Amino acid sequence: MKELAELLKMDNALVVDVRTREEFAGGHVAASVNIPLNELELHIAELKTKQPLVLCCASGGRSGMAETILRQADIECYNGGGWTNVNYLKNN
Repeated sequence: MKELAELLKMDNALVVDVRTREEFAGGHVAASVNIPLNELELHIAELKTKQPLVLCCASGGRSGMAETILRQADIECYNGGGWTNVNYLKNN
């Protein structure tokens, strides 16, 4: 967890929330971007320019799937788990 907290404090680390737009609208990490899991592959080229990525969702399941997809595309990314956990680590 300490490594993830340090990563979140880096200026260039981008938080990508892979929940649905509706879930994201209900609350999210400040300055995060919302790319629903089912649209992730459409954004691979864009995400390659924004590494490292910290992925989050509601509980860590979808962000784990996103991590697999992005690592196969040689993108540096980390599964942060639930967005509330990522939000806490980023702000403390």
